[in-house]
Amino acid sequence: MRTRLVRTALRGLAMAQVRHVDPVPFRSAPPLIAGIYRDLELQFGILAPPIALHSPAPDVLSASWLMLCAAMLERGAVGRADKETVAATVSAANTCPYCVTMHDPRLGGLVAAQDWAAIAQGHPESIADPRVRAIALWARARAHARAEPAASPFTADQEPEPIAVAVLFQYINRMVNVFLTDLPLPPGVPARAMGAIAPVLLWLTRSPARPAAEPGGALGLLPDAPLPADLSWAERNPAVAQAFARAAAAIGAAGERSVPSAVRELVRAELDSWDGLPKGLSRAWAATAAERLAPAERPAARLALLTAMASYQVEDSDVAAFRVGRPADSTLIEVTSWASLEAARLTGARMARRGAGTGPAASAEAAGGDPLPRAADREGGGPR
Repeated sequence: MRTRLVRTALRGLAMAQVRHVDPVPFRSAPPLIAGIYRDLELQFGILAPPIALHSPAPDVLSASWLMLCAAMLERGAVGRADKETVAATVSAANTCPYCVTMHDPRLGGLVAAQDWAAIAQGHPESIADPRVRAIALWARARAHARAEPAASPFTADQEPEPIAVAVLFQYINRMVNVFLTDLPLPPGVPARAMGAIAPVLLWLTRSPARPAAEPGGALGLLPDAPLPADLSWAERNPAVAQAFARAAAAIGAAGERSVPSAVRELVRAELDSWDGLPKGLSRAWAATAAERLAPAERPAARLALLTAMASYQVEDSDVAAFRVGRPADSTLIEVTSWASLEAARLTGARMARRGAGTGPAASAEAAGGDPLPRAADREGGGPR
């Protein structure tokens, strides 16, 4: 009873954290959204804002929840501690302090405090535990094109799960940076309030039973879809493959609805030449690229480019400029979701390709040297 009362009281707190859009209220949510909300509370003890913020676009909400279930919550061959290490490492690399805080792998004693500090500060080479260090170095090194390939601490049959976690958080980090604040607090609440809220969050996240979900249990949220070429890393795990294929199809359809075709082409071209490293302090690159398009399409282009490649640099003015001609909350969610997943999918393909021949996950097929899938492989629902 106490957990239920506190959880209900924190629903308003969770929704108040979301910026730029109005999430669907719990009490008035239609069945699909209400069901996902209930599952969020069952699994995390709270109505997790990184997923709830998608609620103005129900298909995109379903896609984000489906990826989260397949990557983090369903029973698999990789333990939760390893997955949380990947999630925290990716979040630190993407400058997403909210996600670093919420996926602190010290929760439940998964990772030692000193190792967590090294992860959060972006120094995985300083981690004392050899397995945690190997996983964190793998997650960081595989994400961009300039790093030396890192040997995988996972077998070939295991690797789809940690890559799925990395792709999920490449996606979630971007959405969180756009729509949430740096800490799990409503806008305007001082950071010192975390001292009072953190123990409550810790108690809530530990209190639910959280039984491990069976693989594929959430697939019914979205229709079947073929696996695109750039998600071929998931083929060894049918549940992960089906979840990410369906999510990619749903978010791809959202992009076709809300992102002008010229903007989609521009973002994909920029991603194809991006090395995955931070773009730097200046935002001029996004404005320069957007100027290649018609004036009416430039606000959408700037927002999508920043979301994809420097989400921590998205400012209120970028969202406001976009919304001048596209006022719907659902449109804003669909544009940013599409851009986030485009970048996340590219990173996943890079992680799989850079692992060829470098560790226990290597295979004769992967060592063949096929090039990274390019923009054409991300168009639509399947390989071209």
